Amino acid sequence: MRRRALVVGASRGLGLGLVVQFLARGWAVTATVRQPSAALADLAMGNRLQIEAGVDIDDDAAVADLRARLAEVPDFDIVFVVAGIATQAGTPAALLPREIVGAVFQTNAVSPIRFAEAFHRRVAPGGLIVLMTSKLGSVALNRGGGWSSYRASKAALNTLARSFAGQHEGADWGVVLMHPGWVRTDLGGRRATLAVETSARGMVGVLESRLGQRGCHFLDYTGEMVPW
Repeated sequence: MRRRALVVGASRGLGLGLVVQFLARGWAVTATVRQPSAALADLAMGNRLQIEAGVDIDDDAAVADLRARLAEVPDFDIVFVVAGIATQAGTPAALLPREIVGAVFQTNAVSPIRFAEAFHRRVAPGGLIVLMTSKLGSVALNRGGGWSSYRASKAALNTLARSFAGQHEGADWGVVLMHPGWVRTDLGGRRATLAVETSARGMVGVLESRLGQRGCHFLDYTGEMVPW
């Protein structure tokens, strides 16, 4: 049977790169976007890519509607929530307007966990729920500061993910928090060391090797453990 992935936030960057890699490995992919994406539409070959537009992970009604629309689709081996923001990340959190800090935490920490809670029953036995995080969210590795609101939101995501995994102890799927590396995207910038293709190919390879494993793990795109 063909493996299936749900990639949430796939219009560009790493989300789009992940769709490309899953398709290249023969997976069937359901990809969500907030607005139609020409780059994603260009990948729509045969019947292995299903595109679902109008999905904003900060919108509970939109997530519930997606779940209803996918009710007849077979369960997913991987549900990968990619969406995230880094609004005014260079400004210290103490100097940011509260509404901006709140929005970063909602999108980067709370909404991915709410999405996971909404879709965990759609994960096939032995599958994975994958949440895009960053090693900037590692408390142990935070020695220089910088990007404080973004760091804190990813640290919060990591903590919420461990709580989510604990609350579902005994489930027949695992949770992976994935650090993609420093990637040349809108978020990573031009100075980043990795191409999207390199990071996405590595992440998909790591996830394929971890299908069937349970628990909650913080990994990078090469499969190395990242300190909490």
